[in-house]
Amino acid sequence: MIDQLKIDVCNANRALEPSGLVKLTWGNVSGIDRAAGLWCIKPSGVAYSELKPEDMVVLDLQGNVVEGTYRPSSDTKTHLHLYQAFEEIGGITHTHSPYATVFAQAGRELPCFGTTHADHFHGSVPIVRALTPGEVAADYEHFTGVAIVERLLELGLSPTEMPAILQLHHAPFTFGKNAMDSLNNSIALEMCAQMALGSLALHPALGSIPEYILEKHHLRKHGPGAYYGQGKH
Repeated sequence: MIDQLKIDVCNANRALEPSGLVKLTWGNVSGIDRAAGLWCIKPSGVAYSELKPEDMVVLDLQGNVVEGTYRPSSDTKTHLHLYQAFEEIGGITHTHSPYATVFAQAGRELPCFGTTHADHFHGSVPIVRALTPGEVAADYEHFTGVAIVERLLELGLSPTEMPAILQLHHAPFTFGKNAMDSLNNSIALEMCAQMALGSLALHPALGSIPEYILEKHHLRKHGPGAYYGQGKH
């Protein structure tokens, strides 16, 4: 199972560059095997095109490296805290994709203007507060995770209904049921951010989508009565 997890996480990381979400090595994907209590993430600073499954760094839920010859991503402690806090998270993607990062840097949540957004995110994608000087000095990556968890709990949101956040002064993080699902949520977030910026350019006073349309579109894909797709047979 861990070998398959490494393949899946490697494939998701290798898909970052072709997806258009990253330049250089500005992003990382991780995935977890809850039954085994192990997760893995890309190695720090290694080009995506060079990644192989055996390069993935495997860790336990205490943050100890149990397999791998490389140093793990510099964002490892952020991923770890999210896995510790939310059992429903099966994969995490972090990028500096341009449009979503524009909203993060501006300190502006991503409003839900239309049904494309509603299909993926249950309302506005929230902004996470900036870290304090003490948090940055003590353990920047760990407290990034702390701030993300804190914000989701403040809003009463689960990472299932809101699989994305925007870290103030930083960039987006997305979550999913596995590594590739979290990557797909990053792609959706970036597209929604691009459409939102275009919509605001045409209509600066644009308001959010009506609540009843938001609910219809989100719940037809994600609610207990979801009917989008083919389902399980």
